[in-house]
Amino acid sequence: MNKTTKLKKLLLSPQLEFLMEAHNGISAKIVEEAGFKGIWASGLSISGSLGVRDNNEASWTQIVDVVEFMSDATTIPILIDGDTGYGNFNNMRRLVKKLEQRDIAGVCIEDKIFPKTNSFLRGNGQPLADINEFCGKIKAGKDVQRDGDFVIVARVEAFITGSGLGEALKRAEAYRQAGADAILVHSRLSNASEIFDFMKHWENRAPIVIVPTKYYTTPTDEFRKRKISLAIWANHIFRGSIQKMQEIAKQIYREQNLLSVEDSIVPIKEIFRLQDDKELERAEELYLSPKPGNQRSAIILASTRGEQLGKLTKSIPKTMIKIGKKSILERAIEHLNEYYIKNISVVAGYKKEAINLPDLNIIENDRYETTGEMVSLSKAIDTVQGESVILFGDILFKKYFLSIILDDPADIVIIVDSAFPFDKQYQSDFVHAYQVEGASLFPNDNYHLKEILYDQPRTEYYGEWIGMMKLSVKGLGIVRNFIHEFQNQPEFQKMDIRDMLNHLVQREIKIKIQTIAGHRIDVNNIEDFSLAGDF
Repeated sequence: MNKTTKLKKLLLSPQLEFLMEAHNGISAKIVEEAGFKGIWASGLSISGSLGVRDNNEASWTQIVDVVEFMSDATTIPILIDGDTGYGNFNNMRRLVKKLEQRDIAGVCIEDKIFPKTNSFLRGNGQPLADINEFCGKIKAGKDVQRDGDFVIVARVEAFITGSGLGEALKRAEAYRQAGADAILVHSRLSNASEIFDFMKHWENRAPIVIVPTKYYTTPTDEFRKRKISLAIWANHIFRGSIQKMQEIAKQIYREQNLLSVEDSIVPIKEIFRLQDDKELERAEELYLSPKPGNQRSAIILASTRGEQLGKLTKSIPKTMIKIGKKSILERAIEHLNEYYIKNISVVAGYKKEAINLPDLNIIENDRYETTGEMVSLSKAIDTVQGESVILFGDILFKKYFLSIILDDPADIVIIVDSAFPFDKQYQSDFVHAYQVEGASLFPNDNYHLKEILYDQPRTEYYGEWIGMMKLSVKGLGIVRNFIHEFQNQPEFQKMDIRDMLNHLVQREIKIKIQTIAGHRIDVNNIEDFSLAGDF
């Protein structure tokens, strides 16, 4: 559906709809992700973001350039605040042409004199446009538009200038007859009395748009009762961003460091996400030759049935059990993909044919019942290259786990959960750790592996290894060399990854620990599966 048609449907919807203000590409993307069906390209916010006043100090071409970026960044319709149309009927014709070329769904123009002044400044002193002249602008815009669903909203400023209800109704009806698709009735009172008086007399002749910036305490249901079509939240993202920028600027100036600020703002990766860097990465894969050293890979060990899960794994391995609408394996792959890890090998055994997800390198371990984890790992170790992640196929985890191990420059990094339950009787891989003083400002970033034991939880353990590990290019070489050294020895057939890690520690190879506290579930039995439903 075209953006113009989407906006027209919002105006004609039988229920109250909403537009949220945005003032640049990234704020427009945020509005769409928040769930709004449309965007208000606010003249106040855009001019303010450019550092100029809201009285046409920014030219119409500069405003349209900004809105073009907003349109490119989103899939929902944009209604642009077109001020007075930036001149006479001829300027209006050119404006509509240029907006349609940029996939803007509609324009709102107000019946004041160019150059305009913001409605909340010196309202009584602002002259209104001649009705006939303004109707000419509307007609010119409608005549020149090529898309029949392109929307022109006529904004009535009679209440702003103190001209009263009669003038507001007269102008609104004239603009409707001139072809306006909707009427925006504006008020600067702290209550909605002027709007409600207008609605009593309007009798639903055309869709009505409101901007409740001043009368924000009015319950939204009161707008619904009066059959208002569209409400615009006109400048709140911009105002909120100003407050946050002021706070952060003052704090950094005062403290002369970033330590207390960094955790209160979004990570840089969130900017990259909003910029859709993933699309560029996919395009680079398609159009550019891969760059050595930039590759990432993963191995997922997923060969076992999970007999304690009973009927759930009668026909599928436990990695394919669905938690909600997605299997454990699907969730892991999605997280890996978000960190640009596309070369993924899955070591399968039990019901291997059930692992039918696309773009995976399926490696068989038909002896999964009689061999340990290292045999499965050895079958896949030569399929990966570059920085690599190794993880078990039965864990649900938050995607930030990948961030903390991939950001760690150490050659071998494992994730250890320090929040294991001491009162539960179960066996797992529990970790002894030692601390390197002063290696990092963050205490939990200073731990290295001393030993992993398959045991029950005890207070002397630092935590539980969750079955996730990162290898740098050097670390991958270390693991490969270990496998090539041991794979022909009898004990290798039953060796688990913890055994390899203990061997490496004995050889004085440092294994870094990144610590988490919860935020993961090992799906080993029916109780785990029940808990996973809320993950």
